[in-house]
Amino acid sequence: MGDGKGLHEIKVPDVGEGIAEAELTGWSVAIGAQVQEDDIIAEVMTEKAAVEIPSNVSGKVLYLGGSVGDTLAIGGTLLLLEVDGAGNTTVDAVAKKLASAAPASAAPTQSTAPVTKAKPAAPAPKAKPKAPAAAPTQRRAEGEKPLTTPSVRMRARDLGVDLRRVTGSGPAGRITHEDLTHFHQTGGQVAATGVAKRPQRTGETEEKVIGLRRKIAERMALSKSRIPHITIVEEVDVTDLEDLRGQLNKARADSRGKLTVLPFVIRAIVDAVAEQPNLNAHFEDDHSIFRKYEGVHVGIATQTPGGLIVPVVRHAEAMNLWDSATELGRLATAARDGKAKADELSGSTITITSLGPLGALATTPIINYPEVAIVGINKMEVRPHWDGAGFVPRKKMNISCSFDHRVIDGWDAAVFVQKLKSLLEAPALLLLED
Repeated sequence: MGDGKGLHEIKVPDVGEGIAEAELTGWSVAIGAQVQEDDIIAEVMTEKAAVEIPSNVSGKVLYLGGSVGDTLAIGGTLLLLEVDGAGNTTVDAVAKKLASAAPASAAPTQSTAPVTKAKPAAPAPKAKPKAPAAAPTQRRAEGEKPLTTPSVRMRARDLGVDLRRVTGSGPAGRITHEDLTHFHQTGGQVAATGVAKRPQRTGETEEKVIGLRRKIAERMALSKSRIPHITIVEEVDVTDLEDLRGQLNKARADSRGKLTVLPFVIRAIVDAVAEQPNLNAHFEDDHSIFRKYEGVHVGIATQTPGGLIVPVVRHAEAMNLWDSATELGRLATAARDGKAKADELSGSTITITSLGPLGALATTPIINYPEVAIVGINKMEVRPHWDGAGFVPRKKMNISCSFDHRVIDGWDAAVFVQKLKSLLEAPALLLLED
C-alpha cells in the first residue's frame, strides 16, 4: 500500500432473510478496476432472489473473495479495496480471517498482494476426427461377404441387388440403407466419391450451473426425493368458459383489463380449497408439522430468461377475476425483467403451472416444496364430444394435479380435481361474488 493508502474490506451483506450463505452469481468489477461509491460490484443469489451489492466507498480493487458459482458465508470477505486514508482493516487482519476459512496459502500476506482464486485452465479442444475415405466402386472378391445389417440384406434381396457391387459409406465400409437406395436408383452408377454424407458434429460446450438454474435444480431434487407424488389427470370442457371470457373481454377489457384463463383457474382453486383446506397447506416434514393457511397465496410458475421462478398472487381469496388478472400481469412483467422482490417470490401455499399453447395433452407437475398440491394447466384444443346423438366440436383441456401422498389421500385429491372441473365447466359460478 502506498503512502496515505489503506485497505477497506467489503463483506457479504446480511440481506435480512435469516440465511447463512449466498451464491456468487456475477462480478461487475475486476482486480485493478477503480470503483466509485455506490457502484454495483457483485450479484449474489439467495434462496429467494438475486441481490445486487454496491460498494460503500471508492477505491481500487485488490482482491475478489470468490469465483462465480461459489457459495459465500454471510459476513465473509467479498472484496478488498485500496482506499485513500486508513481504511477499515489491515492485511494482517484479513489474512487471519481468510486463514480460518481457507488454506493458509490462499490468504494475503504483508509481502503478497491479495489475488483472486485461480480458474482452472480450459481443456484443449478435441481434434476433429477425419472422415473415412470413400471406398472405390468395384465388385468385391469372390466369397467376400459385404459388411452390413440383416435388414439391409433382406431389402437387397427384395430389390434384386448384389451387395458385393455396392460401396459402403459407413464405418469400415459398412453398407447402409442410403447406400443401397443410391445404388438401386442409379442402376449401379456410383460416383467415385461414394454416397454423400452429412458432416459429423464433434463440438461440445461446458457450462457451470449457477444462480437461479442451480436453485431450480436443488428445489426440484428436494421435492422429488422427499415427496411421494400422486398425479390425477382430468379432461375439462372449457367451451362455456371461453365463450364467457370472450364476452367479458368484449364488454369490459377497455375499463377493467383483459382476462386470460388463469384468473378463472385461480378463482376455482380459491373456491375448491375453501371446502378442502388441507390442500392449501405446507408439510414441514423436518419437524412433522402440517400447516394449513386461511389466506390463499397462489404461486404462478413463470418462465424467465434466467429460468423458472414462482411469483405469488397473495390473498387471492380477496380478489375478483380482474384483480387477479391485474396482479398476474404485474408479477409476470416484474419476474421477466428481473425486478421481482424477494417477498413476491416466496410464501405461496398452492401453485399453478402452465405451458400455455405449448403444453401437452398431460403433464406430471412437480410440487413446489413444502406445498402439498400443484395444479397443471395443459393445452386447450377442439375435440369431438358425444352429446348423446352425435359428435360435436367442443373446446377442451386436461388439468394435471399432483399431491403429496404422505398427507393427501387419493380420495381427497380426486374430490379436489372434480371440484375444479365442475367450476371451470360452469364458469358463471365463479362470478357470483363479483
